[in-house]
Amino acid sequence: MSVIKVENIEKHFGTVIANKNVSFELEANKIYALLGENGAGKSTLMNMLSGIYKPDKGEIYLNGENIKFKSPKHAIQCGIGMIHQHFKLVENLTSLENIILGQEKSIFSNMKKLKEEVQKICEEFSLFIDLDKKVTELSISEKQTLEIIKVLYRGAKILILDEPTAVLTPQETKHLFEIMRNMKNKGCTLVIITHKLHEIMAVSDEVLIMRKGEMITSVKTNNTDEKELTDIMVGETLDLKIERPQRELGNKILEIKNLKIKNSDGVFKVKNISFDVFEGEILGFAGLAGSGQKELCEAINGIEKIESGDIIYENKSLLGKNPREIMEMGISISFIPEDRLGMGLVPSMSMVNNVILKDYYKQKGFILKRKNAEILSKSLVNQLNIKTPSIKHPVKELSGGNIQKILLGRELTVNPHLLVTAYPTRGLDIASSHLIYDVINERKMQGTGILYFGEDLDVLLELADRIAVICDGEITGIVNAKTTNKEELGFMMAGMNIEEIRNKGVINA
Repeated sequence: MSVIKVENIEKHFGTVIANKNVSFELEANKIYALLGENGAGKSTLMNMLSGIYKPDKGEIYLNGENIKFKSPKHAIQCGIGMIHQHFKLVENLTSLENIILGQEKSIFSNMKKLKEEVQKICEEFSLFIDLDKKVTELSISEKQTLEIIKVLYRGAKILILDEPTAVLTPQETKHLFEIMRNMKNKGCTLVIITHKLHEIMAVSDEVLIMRKGEMITSVKTNNTDEKELTDIMVGETLDLKIERPQRELGNKILEIKNLKIKNSDGVFKVKNISFDVFEGEILGFAGLAGSGQKELCEAINGIEKIESGDIIYENKSLLGKNPREIMEMGISISFIPEDRLGMGLVPSMSMVNNVILKDYYKQKGFILKRKNAEILSKSLVNQLNIKTPSIKHPVKELSGGNIQKILLGRELTVNPHLLVTAYPTRGLDIASSHLIYDVINERKMQGTGILYFGEDLDVLLELADRIAVICDGEITGIVNAKTTNKEELGFMMAGMNIEEIRNKGVINA
């Protein structure tokens, strides 16, 4: 019998239909993957299962009984828990305190007894974590394990994991999959939302595929492959190969020399980093979240203060220069930040007005001229297949993929000599991601030097020419993308030096 049965679910947001007549079933002791393009309705559907949204139409059956979830708390009381991509943990509390937080029974309970209850759950599902350790001291992988223990402690037997491997090393991803399989064998049902096809093939039993708000089909994982899944998802045949066109390297465009950067607390986030970038090269950057990538990107673009060292662009030092001063020097750098709507675009403004932001200060007079920006916006809509009701529609109301395309298109219209891009395909579907890879490769062939900060190691290995690995603010190695592999990169992401890995034969040991 199905543990979850969904019949003809619909959800509307104004005139937008997020889910339309969606029906499917989930069985116990199975791992399901939920696949679909951006805007296909995956998150909305899972948010209804976890009590965040209420359906406008349709029925949900839990263990054969019709149920209407009143809230996320109600859903988890019924045994359904969702683990979000961004962890919901209190950093200054211990792991145990986070687990019992918000549980009414914990107020007057004996902490020793509670700890024994949690340890029993950990042992049952082979989940290992120091319950007395503060969250601030945990690794990303440990925080994710903690989130899993939290929902299990609350009685969840159906778990929804949203992009769970986004910030994990290959070794941590492998460990997570072992945990998921163990949970499946203990009677749990798991749903993983991911765009990484190789992970779907590695861990799932069945794939649910959505398109334009509807459930298209479900397929057994062992009866399909990545190519078929993609074709079903987009409704047409796609070439999944990521090209790495070759061209002769030009001049050195950027030189980072012994760079050190502190955060607001006085802690060094970038520690003595040095590297070069050349014209017509993609230098990829791999590393766990929080390893100094954000500070490095922002320092190159004049946003982050530099403690010591130098940033040299075509023999000109950018030390102490802000973004406006860098532009006024005639330096052509485009920056696609990690925070699309916080730093890249103004959410409430239209596509046209966001395009104007790039060079509005060059216009004379009090009235902004929008004609050129409108022409450019229409061109970007056609070139990048941006889906928007209008070029004057607020960008915050568009899907993440379309927002990213607008940001990328705007930054590339200035024909930059250097492109710094942080996680340009994070959360994007396969078709949108490949479009962005193609655009980046076009810029490379035109001689642009590209810094590509990515989290998908498979993509970095195919797209980049060289890969620099950063761990805790330091570079542990810069390797040729053609001669390295995911395991080697994973060890460097964990702090091992490339020379140590190769000299000691760590991978083959």
